[in-house]
Amino acid sequence: MDKWGGICLSVRILEIFISLEVLLLTDLKLIFLGTSASIPTIGRGLSSVAILRDGELLLFDAGEGVQRSFLKARIGFNRKMKIFISHLHGDHCVGLLGLLQTMSMVQRDKPLTVFGPRGLIGFLHNNIRSLKFGLTFPLEVKIVRKGLVVETGEYSIKACIGQHRMKNFAYSLEEKNRPGIFDPKAAKKLKIPEGILWSKLQNGEHIEVNGKKINPNLVLGPGRKGRKIVISGDTRPTPTIKRFISGADLAVLESTYFDDHKEKAKENFHMTAREAAEMASEAEVNQLALTHFSSRYDDIKPHLSQASDIYPNLIVAEDFMVLNIPYPNEKS
Repeated sequence: MDKWGGICLSVRILEIFISLEVLLLTDLKLIFLGTSASIPTIGRGLSSVAILRDGELLLFDAGEGVQRSFLKARIGFNRKMKIFISHLHGDHCVGLLGLLQTMSMVQRDKPLTVFGPRGLIGFLHNNIRSLKFGLTFPLEVKIVRKGLVVETGEYSIKACIGQHRMKNFAYSLEEKNRPGIFDPKAAKKLKIPEGILWSKLQNGEHIEVNGKKINPNLVLGPGRKGRKIVISGDTRPTPTIKRFISGADLAVLESTYFDDHKEKAKENFHMTAREAAEMASEAEVNQLALTHFSSRYDDIKPHLSQASDIYPNLIVAEDFMVLNIPYPNEKS
């Protein structure tokens, strides 16, 4: 092989390596659909957070008017979707009725599963019957208990009980580990042909070459962590919640009040921005997003030092803010 042939082969190997790596990358973004607590404001709707992962929508809470937020965020009503309700206070679940009705009016046909606390089945059944609207799609409602809620081949959803005036679930999305980085030199040394077999190994599959089984560990580095996002719902800071958010790439925590109303936070079983920041710092989360602000605050910015002095890597959520979540140790 001449010099140019060797260069072309090296470039080809590099191209395959890059394409294999891209196949293992899954887009993950979070959209705040509503960031107000209890009462909507001109600029903030009621609680709802959407996570878009590889074409699937995971919706956490559905405050009143959430279907309009779907339209503004261009999410789409007829897509693969799961909905998770933290608790049955109106600002977190009443919008579910309008959302289901809108989905039917636009002729959704994909099945939908809604997860939430005990009482959710009766809430939906009684209101759908009273409002007299039918569904154009199969709907399944599942009651949540602490621990594992959903598990797929790529991620799990877990639930943890917070401390609120009624049972509240915090939820975590935790991706499973990805295979390690592919080593083309090791693959060549094992005389594995380039192409589909390399792709299978990069995806963690065993292959066979000339009657010999090859373990992907022979050409892959150590497994790489997936991403973890936690959404608190409404809760006081507790040791249980702190453990639950530990090590998260992003923790979305309610901060209904600031220090000027910290007694109200205790009385109503909510958090202050300072308390959320302290918990995020102690739990060593990578990034904190504050949401669920009381409508009494016309301007949040003057209060932010109460949290940012404690935890600088902080985001103040706004309606329709989009956060792209990178992989650990691969920050953009």
